[in-house]
Amino acid sequence: MHAIRMAIFIGFLYDVEDRTKMHHVVGLQCRTERNWTGGSQKNVSVCRVWSWFNEPREPRRGHFRKKTPPSHTAHPYRKKKPYSTQSTHTIERKLTFWLLLRRSMKGGGVKILSRRMVMPEYEASSRPREPDTVHLTPWDLRRITVDYIQKGVLLPKPPTGVHVVEHLASSFARALGRFYPLAGRFTVAPVANDGNGAPSPRPGLTISLRCSDEGAEVVHAVAPGVTVADITGALCTPRVVWSFFPLNGVLGTDAVVDPSLPLLAAQVTELADGVFVAMSLNHCAADGTTFWDLFNTWSEISRNKSGISTAPPLRAQRWFHDGCPVPIPLPFAKVQDMARRFEYPPVQECSIHFSPESIKKLKAKANAEMAGTATATISSLQALFAHLWRAVCRARGLAPEQETKLTLPMGCRTRIKGIPQGYIGNAVAGAVGRTPVGEILGDGRLGRTAWLLNRAVASFDEAGLTAELASWSRNPSFRYAADYGTEPAVLVMSSSPRFDVYGNDFGWGRPVAVRSGAGSKLDGMVTVYEDGGGSGGMELEVCLAPDVLVRLVADEELMGASVGARLARGGRCTGGASEEFAGGGMHQSYSYSTAGELMPEPQYENQIMSRKMEV
Repeated sequence: MHAIRMAIFIGFLYDVEDRTKMHHVVGLQCRTERNWTGGSQKNVSVCRVWSWFNEPREPRRGHFRKKTPPSHTAHPYRKKKPYSTQSTHTIERKLTFWLLLRRSMKGGGVKILSRRMVMPEYEASSRPREPDTVHLTPWDLRRITVDYIQKGVLLPKPPTGVHVVEHLASSFARALGRFYPLAGRFTVAPVANDGNGAPSPRPGLTISLRCSDEGAEVVHAVAPGVTVADITGALCTPRVVWSFFPLNGVLGTDAVVDPSLPLLAAQVTELADGVFVAMSLNHCAADGTTFWDLFNTWSEISRNKSGISTAPPLRAQRWFHDGCPVPIPLPFAKVQDMARRFEYPPVQECSIHFSPESIKKLKAKANAEMAGTATATISSLQALFAHLWRAVCRARGLAPEQETKLTLPMGCRTRIKGIPQGYIGNAVAGAVGRTPVGEILGDGRLGRTAWLLNRAVASFDEAGLTAELASWSRNPSFRYAADYGTEPAVLVMSSSPRFDVYGNDFGWGRPVAVRSGAGSKLDGMVTVYEDGGGSGGMELEVCLAPDVLVRLVADEELMGASVGARLARGGRCTGGASEEFAGGGMHQSYSYSTAGELMPEPQYENQIMSRKMEV
């Protein structure tokens, strides 16, 4: 009787020809049997790879061949079509299978050990008297079609004997008690009338946040093959970092359709010599300010057993402009009509650090160039954004007459009356600077570009913003990832250097680095953080098409002001990380094997062909 050994791996694969996603099962089966070798029979180990796709197709002949006895007796593994005549399409798929198997058998991925739902833990004082249902504002609802906010910090390895996961789960529950609306779930109701008491002329629905204390998820994972140096030693962010975040690929609308999906999740990933602590938050529930307020509260509770030193009042009740319908009716028969899936084009991301000294020089240069013309002072952030904007236009090779624009966020907690600092929800507007490429590159002046951004911020008007929100509430519309993908001359800035990122010491040391997850990784997305060194430095996480990013990090004018210029020798996105974790400069997605391990999946022909020699 044959001894059979079999391994099965399940995941998602992208067809290299039509880019369609297909569910597949890939298996490796080995058996010991007698075979003809050199005219005699010997016991040999015969292995074959097999696969199954859920799409209808003709029998896939010629996949695996085995030598048969000289008598040409029919053999169960004999195929009519020789391997040499297979199409490139078939060969590339087989190479993809082998890559999946090879990666999974090396054990170098991220393995999920446990998942739990954590309920809010309230302090001795009773829960604040807030409404059980929170109605959502235009700021909230217009973000329901996008990915979750995903940010995390890389921490040093905790001391021996510290039960990291249990400790962090306990402190997370206490922090959740202060931000209890994020432990709730979305609820949907049909629109019965048009707001004036008359029956609604068209189908519609409303979405609200139910403060039901159903909990937030905490995931425990391990990545023993990943080191801190693998993450911090590379200019381009290793793709394995994306697997350190929970709820990958989940849109805000998914949590409305499926009530089992939490609005908030945290993941603790133990590395070989460090720990990565990450959170994913539904962007419809709150913005980056609330995200980092929660993160700061969590870390403070973790390192201080006595609790939070200062507890600023939080407000769960939303702010609505005058005349806004509450709740806001949305013109959709069902939530699924709002969601749109978009397969992101391949991108690469890198983190570029700017020292306080270099930023001071950029600010001084911008203001000096506009002396006698500008009526206000250009800020450090405006000068840095202008510096990057010009460099990206050069790297993209945009024509002088082409219009380019940069969108930067503006927090409204200090700009709109009635929105306190402890407001839980979304309170962010956008300022846009736009101009032909030739206007910011033609004269080579940084000041002119920075002044353009300065004027965009100065144009903020509360009355104009209120009018825009009122217009949206009457005629709701949504932007999707695909909308940004069609604008190759756009930069979208997010986050703020004012967020306390590197102060998140959970009790065994300050963060070594900050990284974001796979959500909203589009060409032209830029995230700004405070620099870990403090004193006014900043860090830019830049996401661009791979070829554009290569040219960007080779830009002497940009990198000359960056402390990360030393990592960009030769203009290559390489660093201390090995290709196993750097992804070879490729955009990859991840799927789970039956063992719970995340495996990268090549998606494009050139990616597969570039790895043929590894198989």
